[in-house]
Amino acid sequence: MIPVPPTRVLLAEDHAIVRQGLCALLNSDGRFIIVGEARTGREAVEMARDRLPDVILMDIAMPVLNGLEATRQILSANPAAKVIILSAHSDDAYVERVTEAGVVGFLEKQTSADVLTKAICEVAQGATFFSPAIARRLTAMKPAPNRDGVVRPRAHRLTARESEVLQLVAEGSTNKQIAARLAINIKTVEKHREHLMTKLAIHDTAGLTRYAISAGVIESSVQLTIT
Repeated sequence: MIPVPPTRVLLAEDHAIVRQGLCALLNSDGRFIIVGEARTGREAVEMARDRLPDVILMDIAMPVLNGLEATRQILSANPAAKVIILSAHSDDAYVERVTEAGVVGFLEKQTSADVLTKAICEVAQGATFFSPAIARRLTAMKPAPNRDGVVRPRAHRLTARESEVLQLVAEGSTNKQIAARLAINIKTVEKHREHLMTKLAIHDTAGLTRYAISAGVIESSVQLTIT
C-alpha cells in the first residue's frame, strides 16, 4: 500500500496558547504536518503564498489584518487554497462574510478534536465541512431574490485596501501609522478614509470603529484606545 503523505497545515491564530495547543494536537495525530504558525492575518497571507499548505486553519479576530480579509487575499492570489475558519465567533454576520469570501469549512472553537481532524482530512480531499449548526444557519441565510428573480447585491462593499484601513483605524492606528504599516503615503490613507466614510455614511472615527465591531472586522475587546 502506498503511504498517504501527511496533510500540510498552516495555523493562523493570534493567541499563543491556542496555537500551541493546536500544534500539539495535530502533531500528535500523525496525519498532519504544521508548515507555519501565523500570529496575524498578514503573516497568514505571506505564509500561504510561500509555503502552499494543503489546508489553512484560520481564526477570524486577529490583529493587523483579520482572518476574513486574510482569507480574501489568500483566495484572490490562489483560488485553490482551502481555508477552514476556526473561531470563537459564529454570529450570522461572521458566518455570512467568510462563506462569501470562499472558505470551505467553518468550525467553532468548542469543536472536539475528533471533529477538527475529520474536517481537515475531508477538506484536504476536496470536500467542504461546516459544523451542523452552521450549515443549518447558512441555509437559512441564503438571500431571497426579488420579484424579478434577482438577488440584490449587498451594500457597503469595501475594497480589500479599504477593509485593511478600516481595521487599522478601528484598532486605534493614526494615519501615519497606517501609512507605515501598509507602505503607502498618508494622502492615500486619507483618501481611503474618505471613501470609507462616504460608502458607510459615517463621519467620525468612533463611528468607523463601531461599524468595524458590528461587522466583525475586529473584536469589541480590541477597541481599547479609541475614545
